[in-house]
Amino acid sequence: MVATQSTGRGSGPLTELRKGALEYCVLAIVSETETYAFELVRELADAGGLVTSEGTIYPLLARLRRDGLVTTTWRESASGPPRRYYAITSAGRHALDAFRADWVGFRDTVDGLLGTQRRRIGE
Repeated sequence: MVATQSTGRGSGPLTELRKGALEYCVLAIVSETETYAFELVRELADAGGLVTSEGTIYPLLARLRRDGLVTTTWRESASGPPRRYYAITSAGRHALDAFRADWVGFRDTVDGLLGTQRRRIGE
């Protein structure tokens, strides 16, 4: 097995984990309040740099909409053109709940294997 070294945000294991968890982070945000794309980008960036541009989020939002996990409504904006707001659907809430349940076990397993208290068999 060859170990790869992550050099930041470009590529590597953490990049792949971010990509895999991103849609569920978006669903978690829109499950609390209807949100438009720029607000999503800002919140995800503030949470630790999960997304840094709207160009990253639009394809994801389109897929979530196409898959029936979010719904959209257009609203006028006092500061520019109308904005598309995203809200979670019941299917989206079900997917988010399932991911949350799976994530806890996955996180705990990884934490256990990476933890400093882990003992190898025979040691």
